[in-house]
Amino acid sequence: MTNRKENTTNNINRNFLSDCNLTYAVQLMGGRWKLPILIRLSDGKKRFGELKRIIPNITERMLTLQLRELERDGLVIRTVYHEVPPRVEYELTPVSSALIPICLQLDEWGAKHKDVHLGISSTLIP
Repeated sequence: MTNRKENTTNNINRNFLSDCNLTYAVQLMGGRWKLPILIRLSDGKKRFGELKRIIPNITERMLTLQLRELERDGLVIRTVYHEVPPRVEYELTPVSSALIPICLQLDEWGAKHKDVHLGISSTLIP
């Protein structure tokens, strides 16, 4: 592994951005599928198969990866029930529940922006 220079612009920017609250928040929610997953969990616990069914076009692999990242970052709780067959449920943490109104506002803003600039209308929530 190579050593990185401490005083490079890239390294300085990386350190600066890691201290920025907005950048931190965007990194947690970043990715194509995380916001749709959080929105779908906002109305209660869901099993993996339910999430796969209600989020169109997401692959099982991507859903698994995104759920793992959301769990790692403290935005989703994964509960495993030791039954036969095994059952796993996902739900929002209190921290991510507080994020839902912000996501809905962002969804409204996105719909307005698309209407104005692209002539297209769509929302996170069908």
